[in-house]
Amino acid sequence: MTSGGPDLFVICKSCGSEVSPYITECPYCGNRLRKRAPKLDREGRPSDKARRAKRPSPSLGPLRRGEIPGIRHDARPYATIAIVLTSLVLLVLIKAGVVPLSDVALVFGHFDDPWWHVLTAPFAYANSGYAFAALFAIAIFGWLNERRHGPLAVVALFLLGGAGGMLAVAATESFPLAFGGNGAALALVVAWAIPDLLEVRRNREIDGDLLGAAVIAIILLLLPVADQSADALAGVAGLVAGILLGYPLARLRAAR
Repeated sequence: MTSGGPDLFVICKSCGSEVSPYITECPYCGNRLRKRAPKLDREGRPSDKARRAKRPSPSLGPLRRGEIPGIRHDARPYATIAIVLTSLVLLVLIKAGVVPLSDVALVFGHFDDPWWHVLTAPFAYANSGYAFAALFAIAIFGWLNERRHGPLAVVALFLLGGAGGMLAVAATESFPLAFGGNGAALALVVAWAIPDLLEVRRNREIDGDLLGAAVIAIILLLLPVADQSADALAGVAGLVAGILLGYPLARLRAAR
């Protein structure tokens, strides 16, 4: 800051980012900074009334272990890590023959399968290529959603997109053969993209890579072409689940 001049930036209380002192909302998290932008004089400095207004002193709170002063600490994405690790461990056990695929996947008619297979099937993989594509998307967009909305939102998206997709398959196909997390991955991708899509609709600039997210979503939708166990209906159900849960999450975030 220069002596007698305007502040170069202020600190957002919600996310700790440095932002312009002349905006009303944080461009990174949407937090409301002030009711209206300060009035400027002819030299581009805040008016006397605005200068007299009490500015909150920036504070990052007490430092955590291993945290560097001045740098915001991001919690580890524990929910995303747990989902990915569970899927990888189950993949190894299935490949080794320790866990039969029929014990965790939808491989029989939905009247014969135990109901809980819709919960275990999104974690199961028999094809390493399918596992890599789905788990890569789950890891990336699970982490991004967990930073934005927290771990409970990631678990809800995974279950609604994954288990919900498997439930749709079991309810509509006589002898389904479906497993894997293509539906869960699509739910996470779509839920992450919705806030940026809403910003684009308002003609605002965004930092997210919507094109990259669209490419990953297309790959996930086309997975059934390469592996029939990645059921197309499960993918579509996951996409719908991402919209149904992602939109209210985005609105809730914007309202904070």
